[in-house]
Amino acid sequence: MPNSLIHETSPYLLQHAHNPVQWYPWGVDALAKAKAENKLILVSIGYSACHWCHVMEHESFEDEAVASIMNEHFVCIKIDREERPDIDQIYMLAVQLMTGSGGWPLNCICLPDQRPIYGGTYFKKEDWKKLLVNLASFWAEKPSEAYVYADKLTEGIRESEKIAFLSEQKIYSQEDVNEIYEPWASQFDWTEGGYTRTPKFPLPTNWVFMLRYAKLMGNEQADAITHFTLQKMAFGGIYDQLGGGFARYSVDAQWHVPHFEKMLYDNAQLVSLYAEAYQQEPLELYRQVVYETIDWLARELSDENGGFYSALDADSEGVEGKFYTFTKEEIDALLVYESPVFCAYYNLTEEGNWAEEHTNILCRKQSDVHIAKAFNLSVEELHSRLETAKKKVFEYREKRIRPGLDDKILTAWNGLTLKALTDAYRVFDEERFLQMALKNAHFLLKNMRASDGALYRNFKAGKATITAFLDDYALLIEALITLYETTFDEQWLNQAKELTDHVVAHFYDEASGMFFYTSDTGETLIARKHEIMDNVIPSANSVMAHNLAKLGKLYQNKVYVELSAQMLRNVHPQIKNYGSAYSNWANLLLNEVFGVYEIAITGQESLQKRQEIDKFHIPNKILLGGSKGSLPLLQDKWGTQTRIFVCHNNTCQLPVTAVAEAIPYIH
Repeated sequence: MPNSLIHETSPYLLQHAHNPVQWYPWGVDALAKAKAENKLILVSIGYSACHWCHVMEHESFEDEAVASIMNEHFVCIKIDREERPDIDQIYMLAVQLMTGSGGWPLNCICLPDQRPIYGGTYFKKEDWKKLLVNLASFWAEKPSEAYVYADKLTEGIRESEKIAFLSEQKIYSQEDVNEIYEPWASQFDWTEGGYTRTPKFPLPTNWVFMLRYAKLMGNEQADAITHFTLQKMAFGGIYDQLGGGFARYSVDAQWHVPHFEKMLYDNAQLVSLYAEAYQQEPLELYRQVVYETIDWLARELSDENGGFYSALDADSEGVEGKFYTFTKEEIDALLVYESPVFCAYYNLTEEGNWAEEHTNILCRKQSDVHIAKAFNLSVEELHSRLETAKKKVFEYREKRIRPGLDDKILTAWNGLTLKALTDAYRVFDEERFLQMALKNAHFLLKNMRASDGALYRNFKAGKATITAFLDDYALLIEALITLYETTFDEQWLNQAKELTDHVVAHFYDEASGMFFYTSDTGETLIARKHEIMDNVIPSANSVMAHNLAKLGKLYQNKVYVELSAQMLRNVHPQIKNYGSAYSNWANLLLNEVFGVYEIAITGQESLQKRQEIDKFHIPNKILLGGSKGSLPLLQDKWGTQTRIFVCHNNTCQLPVTAVAEAIPYIH
């Protein structure tokens, strides 16, 4: 018999709907039951593409004996962390405070009033059973001790990551930026790219900062490590050499063996990163990564109405990576003539380059020139053979049982994707990228926006059900601003401003000068947190600070500008201590130090001139213009001729008619 999860839409929750554990979704029914029966709450959090979540489900949650203990002593609640990051961040922080680490699956034991008393991540079955019995006994025999511990832990959750409101005005300098970079640079891995640690995550926001720091500061070391890392990642097994798209991380230091789940948020940011890297150094490899990854998004994560799904599982047929790996014997039989070149190019061996699994992960080690020379081919002949071989292997792979698809649509992650598509269009002038972006924007504003102007977080089975969080607003606003800079259509900017005003009204924390992660109209939890530190996705507060700075300039809105400046003042003391965790804040600091170029292009050929300007890597710019518009910065700039106005630090140059004349004002 199914449990209460059977009525949910989340693919992750539905995966557990037939467990013998009497799971409940988070909500009034489960929380009231815990209070009425004075039972501990067992909060178990994961996501559909999580390999170890599947392992723990199979070992423990599908086991009748384990389920019997859970059902007797606990009210068991399953949560999709991607749908309810507000709950996840509270209990993840609790586990980190208790154990010093975290991850998923996340399992937290709470009092009937939701306050945590114990937690961890993955547990082996026998350890899990023993832990549950001990906790049930502890609650029955020593409830007063449980309450004392819950008081202390909950206070720790509420106090952690608190940011002080700093009123003193700060004038930033290049030295402030160097103080962030120099300790950060000691972590670079000059052998394999990235940082000298494992596992290795792509961390796109980190490398966006390095690209911009290298450009603005003229730092050759930052430039070199960034491009070295991007090339290593694109050559590695973390990148799907056949179908495009990146896995979430590699378990080794060589970017070779990935954790095979493929997430929308990673790939969206990596499209933006590789597109910007191409502006700075136009390598064909970067173009290939962008095009192949967008093709993958269109092929495997696209809803027909314009939204993008969340993730592909790491597993297929119960085996991690089975869909993506090959034996050399398979390839030899399939390709015959082309096999030697294909196997050399992608490093396939008889014993398997993934030794633990005796199979091969497609990855690259050597340049096209080196491989071509080894087979006495021209580079063009090599590419021709590889194209034929890749097509055959891809079609062969497509007949396999596919990894599971998480087909919920999330506003925040779609915001990242919308921005990625516009970024790629601006760099490569590929019209289909823009059309995908426009279709996505229309989908989001039609389906994710309520009648009162608020956003929803999720869309599944034709409906949106969860109130949006700060990252949903921040990332969609950022994408809409970028879409305006791409098209000069003010409807997108007006939507961004409306959403920003909603955020200021419902998320702003006057005491700290930051934004809460949850709206004042949302559910009340045991703590109302801010999201400050940048992680695999930039923090919602750092994105909002960028948005406010841009919109403040575009609309000449001093309130927005001061809100953004206050946020940076508050966070600035933290940045130099942990640059990689504040990289998007560091990008905002770069803009403060070097100033932002406001480039207005007016006239009938404004979009063509915009395309020309976007051939240059100018990280600290805002574009605006068109053949009509109402923005304050465009007043008195209209005429019969297409003109380019460059303003910087409250000073404007005389208008010019050619991009070649404008660029010297910028560089």
